[in-house]
Amino acid sequence: MSALKQANNSELQTYQADEIVLFPGESSQLYKLRKGLIRIHTVDNEGKGLTLRYIKPGGFLGEEVLIHSPRRYFAEAITFCELEIIRAERLSAKETQDLVRNLAQAVEGLYRSLYRLSGKRLKSRIAAELLELQDSALATLNAEGKPTIHMTHDELAAAVGSVRETVTKVVGELSKEGAISAGYGKLILLDLPSLHHIADE
Repeated sequence: MSALKQANNSELQTYQADEIVLFPGESSQLYKLRKGLIRIHTVDNEGKGLTLRYIKPGGFLGEEVLIHSPRRYFAEAITFCELEIIRAERLSAKETQDLVRNLAQAVEGLYRSLYRLSGKRLKSRIAAELLELQDSALATLNAEGKPTIHMTHDELAAAVGSVRETVTKVVGELSKEGAISAGYGKLILLDLPSLHHIADE
């Protein structure tokens, strides 16, 4: 993590990819992501991780400070990240509105994730995960204008609560069906309508 710096009367913190931004424990500050992508995840007693949600630019994290509740998750920088420290007691009307909207979107996303985990097959969960990341800092457009997500099978497995070997098999299925193309450390989304259909199965 870099030292705090000032910008437009805001305190900023920067993190490199793979750095832990927040650990479980007491909460003290609210943050707004300016740049990058953050993964919110938890780890069980056996060390198995599960992604709860992603924070994209404009999103908030550390919301538990508003109810004086301890943090029960890890927040990890997936790419280089720039965070603005928000003083909860000094939220402006616009910041409060943005925060409420963000919380509503986060809750709706968690409902979808819980539904997929409890009732959806792995193939559907992987398709949904790829669609979620297509407009994130992990994604670029290739020469044909197709979204390309830069992540390994290990990272994808951690995101969907599975293991690499199983995820690799499912990625192979999606590739054979023409929905995606898998390369070293990247997944190209070739057929978005098909992925949406698979995610909803």
